[in-house]
Amino acid sequence: MDETDLTVSAKDKWLAAQAPINAKIRSMPIRIDPKDATLGATITGIDLAHLDNTSWDIVRQAFLEFGVLIFPEQALSDDAQIAFASRFGALETPLAAISNERSNGEVVDDNDLPYWILRGNERWHIDSSFKPLAAKASCLTAMAIPDAGGETQWADMRAGYDALSDEIKQQVHGLCALHSNYYSHEMLGQVPQTGDGYGFHTKGAPLRPLVKTHPETDMKSLYIGRHAYGVPGLTDKQSEKLLAKLLALAAQPPRVTEHHWQLGDLAIWDNRRVLHRVAPYDYSQSRIMRHTRVAGDPASELAGTLPDIRATSYQPSQTADK
Repeated sequence: MDETDLTVSAKDKWLAAQAPINAKIRSMPIRIDPKDATLGATITGIDLAHLDNTSWDIVRQAFLEFGVLIFPEQALSDDAQIAFASRFGALETPLAAISNERSNGEVVDDNDLPYWILRGNERWHIDSSFKPLAAKASCLTAMAIPDAGGETQWADMRAGYDALSDEIKQQVHGLCALHSNYYSHEMLGQVPQTGDGYGFHTKGAPLRPLVKTHPETDMKSLYIGRHAYGVPGLTDKQSEKLLAKLLALAAQPPRVTEHHWQLGDLAIWDNRRVLHRVAPYDYSQSRIMRHTRVAGDPASELAGTLPDIRATSYQPSQTADK
């Protein structure tokens, strides 16, 4: 999910954030219910606003096992969400509104770049793969939801890699792809300019392996999505064909799951293993998600870059800039 630059008064849309501690959650036994897929689980009986070390150990292990965790009806405050996400590591983005609503309450339309940023989120992607330091995890709380649609969907790239034939695994072994937010928006028919918003930078396009080894589980997964393009050694058409083929093979049941949001639900997922996207919805209705993004560990998520011809200049970063 890519950020917009909208300024949203989230508190005006959020009725539960100042609610007292949810006694119902605290009185329930801890329960982990796996999704009917190769990834994802719903966890109940844990109050994320008052997370003790024992419960945190359960959450951390479940995160590595399932890749996507859903916590219903948490209704966390801003500070509580930041504190929870910080358990996973340093934050790239403490708080941002992923929203189709402006600060004046009006919704965006197709004349606005933020509208197209949101529409781009309907395609499979990995957060911040187009930045030198990719994201480790992403966290959402539902603050306003449309009447229908707008579900968040995830695809398991670890199981997707495992499902590939030996021939295809051999084909992609050692191959890399560039990642660019400019490129992915160009595929939507847009021509964003450097500085237009989040991700339109001058640090170049990171070059990342198509097959990633997870730094904590040591398991392999595909690292692809809409920001990926330009496999070195292939023509543009060959690269597009290969990346589309991998995505079509991997992002299929039983390797996909989704969540139908209710206000106050929280989800967190592992960008090192899964792709995600939002299901289409009526953009005349508000959809506001409070987003926190956890920065990747430079030892595993920092990538070198090559010039991005769509940017105005190339100023490669020599550090783990976020």
